[in-house]
Amino acid sequence: MGEQDKGLSYRDAGVDIDAGNRLVDLIKPLVKATRRPGADAEIGGFGGVFDPKAAGFSDPLIVATTDGVGTKLKIAIETGQHDTIGIDLVAMCVNDLVVQGAEPLFFLDYFATGKLAPEVGAKIVAGIARGCRESGCALIGGETAEMPGMYAEGDYDLAGFSVGAVERGALLPRPGIGAGDVLIGLASSGVHSNGYSLVRRIVGLSGLGWNDPAPFADRKSLGEALLTPTRLYVKSALSVIRETGKVKALAHITGGGLTENLPRVLPKGTVGRIDLDNLHVPRVFRWLAQVGNVAPDEMLRAFNCGIGMVVVTDAADAEEVMEAFADAGEEVIHLGVIEPGEGAAHVVYDGALNIELPL
Repeated sequence: MGEQDKGLSYRDAGVDIDAGNRLVDLIKPLVKATRRPGADAEIGGFGGVFDPKAAGFSDPLIVATTDGVGTKLKIAIETGQHDTIGIDLVAMCVNDLVVQGAEPLFFLDYFATGKLAPEVGAKIVAGIARGCRESGCALIGGETAEMPGMYAEGDYDLAGFSVGAVERGALLPRPGIGAGDVLIGLASSGVHSNGYSLVRRIVGLSGLGWNDPAPFADRKSLGEALLTPTRLYVKSALSVIRETGKVKALAHITGGGLTENLPRVLPKGTVGRIDLDNLHVPRVFRWLAQVGNVAPDEMLRAFNCGIGMVVVTDAADAEEVMEAFADAGEEVIHLGVIEPGEGAAHVVYDGALNIELPL
């Protein structure tokens, strides 16, 4: 029988089931390594199962989040560095869980590409598994979609889904947030996973390539430095929440920066007053501001500018909470206070964002 007489196969249409099976084989040990009480972290079924009672919860509220990594993916794709982007995916979801006082229980991922490369997929999932281990949640499943014609060669997209639990009555933000409360900042690890459309535009203006030395990071290429993964705040935050009982609220500083994210946890009729002179702006943000000629107000809306999480606590408890976060491994900054205001909650700034300092 000639080639013209053969029937078409799924592989002929661009979907390689064998490659998908190979990816599953490669990631099975990675997934298994994320098991925790409540989940056996095995894959292969049609759905993942989690037992909150086995995780130690008696009367939990369930909290769910979903997110992606945005155009930071383009840097991973263009540099061929796929090892850490999965950490970003987990962090963007579980950091949103912990701001409500919830412990991440399990995670699922969605990985879509035009043509599946099992070794690349395995590197991505290795990052996801690492993020899950570091935040204490089980990777209980996911979906790999090979879709010819939907993506350019080598391109892929990622989405993450995380579910957590918090005992009834322990949900954050707590009632009673108001004037006099203190704002504490937890340092970021860099740009994290938002603002990368602007980052990539600025890199284009700079004339630098991804393999060139990063002007703001010693002994790292530009691509490597900008792929620094999002910091995971789960273990430190849960530790301080539970040990002190004095955290009133947390705000995850993502797209919209301090300007847009802090008001999400403040009540109507309050103002978050932040002293920018207390904020040490990391070199990466100074470089972005200087090369892109980005105004301070825009920097504070587009980027975290060095603060990945904000903690709200009573003034009388601020020192204890700051010490507890420092003991948990966080770099802690006194950001400001909450004051009375009018209308919707918002942020006001004192001092200046130090983006003109030399690199």
